[in-house]
Amino acid sequence: MGVIAKHSTMTFYSDGYDHYSQRVRLVLAEKGVAVDIVNVEPDEIPEDLIDLNPYNSLPTLVDRELVLYESRVIMEYLDERFPHPPLLPVYPVARAQSRLYMYRIQKDWCDYVDTIIAGRSRETVISRARNELRESLIAVAPIFAEKAFFMNDTFTLVDCCVGPILWRLPVLGIELPPKHGKPILKYMDNLFARESFKLSLSEEEQDMRD
Repeated sequence: MGVIAKHSTMTFYSDGYDHYSQRVRLVLAEKGVAVDIVNVEPDEIPEDLIDLNPYNSLPTLVDRELVLYESRVIMEYLDERFPHPPLLPVYPVARAQSRLYMYRIQKDWCDYVDTIIAGRSRETVISRARNELRESLIAVAPIFAEKAFFMNDTFTLVDCCVGPILWRLPVLGIELPPKHGKPILKYMDNLFARESFKLSLSEEEQDMRD
């Protein structure tokens, strides 16, 4: 799974079911980074990770003496550490816009995804989250038709955030209508066929669409 090296200075602690972990794995695969990927069960955090990360959270990246434990921080670090291919625009305005898209994805979509997957809320809350996410995706579907990738002509970190969410739509219980969701469905086909996306998938994630 992913790009794994037996003798790497970089270790990535990953949850094979988690979309935040997959977005980082997607960056690693896109960059072709040599990394030891350690699959961790969220309720069975190993002692070495507990010592490294004060929040005992996943994903966590260890690069020599550096320990990072927030997915967007990890993604931007990897983009700067391994600049080719670049996954953020060069110019400050476009770069800021990409960061804003990632922030909005977090606020507008990820909170719903997390509520549905956690399954700890009342069924009415989960059902509302599912409906809100579905309607939000349909509302922005025309945006997916404007460019080859999400609001950009090239693959960026924004796509790394969007892709893992769209991959999980069957697990989330969301089906997009063929007519109104057509631009997203086309985007999904193109993104899921990308070699780096295939490499980013854990065994658990592969089973989500079997």
